[in-house]
Amino acid sequence: MFIQDRQRLAAVALDRRLPSMFAFRQWVDAGGLMSYGASLIGMNRLAADYVDRIAKGAKAADLPVQQPTIFELVVNLNTAKALGLTIPPTILMRADEVIE
Repeated sequence: MFIQDRQRLAAVALDRRLPSMFAFRQWVDAGGLMSYGASLIGMNRLAADYVDRIAKGAKAADLPVQQPTIFELVVNLNTAKALGLTIPPTILMRADEVIE
């Protein structure tokens, strides 16, 4: 429900000078400060594997439950600068992507 309004919600957080942490990178692309969570692309790949197995005749009930395997940390330095925050270099080095 909130993903549709992510740009507006990220703007509200920025206007109120609230650092924001999200589970998905799409929020950071929309102006949020940072995200750490499962990669939606990675989860879609797992889902595609399930579809492939079912298309080849496997029963859905016989397939194992899988956890996400790809997690990503994304930091938006533009938002950090607007909030007057300094992101520690150790976090920036560990980030999968830094938006400048």
